Amino acid sequence: MPEPLSASLPEAPPPGPPAGHSATTIERGSFCLARCSCGWSGPARRSRDRARTDATEHLAAP
Repeated sequence: MPEPLSASLPEAPPPGPPAGHSATTIERGSFCLARCSCGWSGPARRSRDRARTDATEHLAAP
């Protein structure tokens, strides 16, 4: 009996961020905010970690 087609296909890599999106964080004085190459900008935060979370959530959004 032939091998099932799914067993012979390589595993697909995990999906990455959408094309054209590159989020980073920037600092303005005592505040940090997330900014994306698509023009999106998150709110100013005192927590760098929260600004990074904003960027991650933006990249994960459809």
